[in-house]
Amino acid sequence: MPKPFSRTRGRPRFPALIRLLQNPKLGLGGGFVLLLVIIAVFAPAIAPHDPLEQDLMASALPPFWLAGADPAHLLGTDDLGRDVLSRLIFGSRVALTVAVVAGVAAGTVGSLLGLLAGYFDGWTDIAVSRLIEIWMAFPAVLLSILIVAILGSGVGTVIVAIAIIDWTRFARVIRADTMANAQADYVVAARTLGFGRWTILFREILPNVMPGLIALLAMEMGIAVVIEAILSFVGLSVSSDTPTWGSMIASGRQIIYQAWWVFAAPLAAVFATVLAFNQLGDGLRRALDPVMRR
Repeated sequence: MPKPFSRTRGRPRFPALIRLLQNPKLGLGGGFVLLLVIIAVFAPAIAPHDPLEQDLMASALPPFWLAGADPAHLLGTDDLGRDVLSRLIFGSRVALTVAVVAGVAAGTVGSLLGLLAGYFDGWTDIAVSRLIEIWMAFPAVLLSILIVAILGSGVGTVIVAIAIIDWTRFARVIRADTMANAQADYVVAARTLGFGRWTILFREILPNVMPGLIALLAMEMGIAVVIEAILSFVGLSVSSDTPTWGSMIASGRQIIYQAWWVFAAPLAAVFATVLAFNQLGDGLRRALDPVMRR
């Protein structure tokens, strides 16, 4: 007996997931970020040495592909004999912690204000827009240094500084998306059916601006990595006994002619991480936004 016709026969069960996996930018960026998360979580088990262990007899050893290298130190050692690879691995913990927490905090505050300004219009939009303009008048890096200098160093302070600075990026984008969606037919239909303003905002408009928000959040995490590295470079991030990529760049800069790898390794880590977050954000945007998929 022939089987009844089915509209779903031959179609993949999870088309959205398959579409995500087929996106090269999403695959490369997301794969690198996932690898970085695994390295950060299991850093004590992965790192070959204690990142704070010093051995002045083994200082400035080159990486494994250069003459005079020690197989026990694959990426060489710094001027105090500390293993560069181990310090890179433990430094990823600080970078990812700041990136995720600061990005989510900035995204939450900025998105909420952007939703309110874009939907309620009037004095709400004017107040939020003027606040954004005032906030963006201050140089981001200088403002972050000022905030950390006032509040004191530490991961929590760095997170607060980044969230205070970068909420404007989310507010501007979400405000524009909200204003566009507020004029859409589905919002007009929801008003006709008697839905309240808050219901329309969070049940109808918010899901439609989520693709842009998710992509922007991924890119913001890359920006947070750079800001944390800058603050670590000038000694305003975590304490000096905690390995960070910025502090490694600062110490490597002083011996760049004698041991360039101490400077190059964390710089490459920052560059690769920022690039991965940017590719992840662009890939998510293209995969989740129905307009860009056409």
